[in-house]
Amino acid sequence: MPTGMHLRDARQQLFEAAERVLLRAGPNALTSRAVTDEAGCAKGVLHRHFADFDAFLAELVLDRAARLESQAAALRESAGTGTVAGNLSSALTALFGPVPVAIVPLVTFRDELRARLRAARPGGGIAILADVATAVSGYLADERDRGRVAADADLDSLTLSLVGGGHLLFADRDPDPPAEATVHRLVTTVLAGAVPRRPGPERTDGSGT
Repeated sequence: MPTGMHLRDARQQLFEAAERVLLRAGPNALTSRAVTDEAGCAKGVLHRHFADFDAFLAELVLDRAARLESQAAALRESAGTGTVAGNLSSALTALFGPVPVAIVPLVTFRDELRARLRAARPGGGIAILADVATAVSGYLADERDRGRVAADADLDSLTLSLVGGGHLLFADRDPDPPAEATVHRLVTTVLAGAVPRRPGPERTDGSGT
């Protein structure tokens, strides 16, 4: 293994190497040696850019959480268009991509990582899930303002059910993500009573409720 290879934009290349290890072998396989071996560089390269491995992991999680902002913005911008269930089904599929889903157990089982994330930003200890929840809650509030979600709907409970149920659907896959109809069924079930049903047959392609 090369020991003196120069990395352009070393931080991002190390992050990408960590993603590959995480997706291929899971959080238990994610060590500093595994990351630098995957990146094809000396172990010291990681420690030149980060104080320790937990600092590296915290920056990785925060960097990948920030990448969810574009999907979150797209969800908020969809308010008032299409259908509430269709918009949320599409958003959950985008927000719970392979990397975010793989990061959740990494955060869950590393106490020091959660502590660093909490220190980095409010709610950071459950990064990724917190970002998804914020996006979904904000979208539901926007739709409530437009009258497409009931005025008395419990948005906190709806958000918890959508994010928790969505995470379970996408985390329990081997190897493919859940079918579009499966995600849509979860969403319509959670939203039952909170979103007025349109007349006509139920659709499972994201264009129904």
